Amino acid sequence: MKSLALIVLMLSAGSFVQDAIPAGTILPVLLESSVRSNKARPGQTIKARVMQDVPLPGNSRIRAGATVIGHVVAVKAVDRTGKAEISLRFNTLVERNRHIRITTNLRALATMLDVSQAQIPESGPDRGTSENEWTTDQIGGEVVYRGGGIVAHGSTVVGHFVSGSGVLVRAASRPGAKCRGEVAGNDQPQALWVFSSDACGIYDYPDIRLVHAGRTDPVGEITLESTRSDLNLRGGSGMLLRVNPD
Repeated sequence: MKSLALIVLMLSAGSFVQDAIPAGTILPVLLESSVRSNKARPGQTIKARVMQDVPLPGNSRIRAGATVIGHVVAVKAVDRTGKAEISLRFNTLVERNRHIRITTNLRALATMLDVSQAQIPESGPDRGTSENEWTTDQIGGEVVYRGGGIVAHGSTVVGHFVSGSGVLVRAASRPGAKCRGEVAGNDQPQALWVFSSDACGIYDYPDIRLVHAGRTDPVGEITLESTRSDLNLRGGSGMLLRVNPD
């Protein structure tokens, strides 16, 4: 019995190591439901879906369709200045009945319309041409030449197109922005779905400001502030969540 218990313990420890997601890994997700400051409550569950296979060391991956689960940490109703706040935390990845604890920060957030437009060819809807031949624009400005299989930042090739999925590029910093390139030595190509390599901050939510990304204390806590009225983070929004170092 003791030997069996020891084997189970060793297997469990091995599974834990295999389940670990390296710091700096980016999770491209789609928010599955809206979160509003006038309705949300602390403890409320939030779910997002991974939209592209995420490569991991050892030829393993997080499969598209995995779920990232979070919750509302705090809500501030609209005050006399017309502002409201929501604090969120995404801390569990669920894939094939495995629950993996993670701590994440927010690298980029974009509207459902931005996500949709990034998946339409520059020339507009085109039923006569295969999707794998389209030229599309990423959120952040980079161009995907699907026919050639490349992602370009101006005249520089920064990554490649993954058919039916998204792109693989190395995360880049942007001058004047707080988002970083590699983190904790993780310079592997990242699955960025519809986002550019240097996509950073809030896109086309004019009334939402990122107050705290979750990189510093309180680590993992993402705080958004409305600048006019109730804060409405809409379902269908695209997000880049990045795994924090331990």
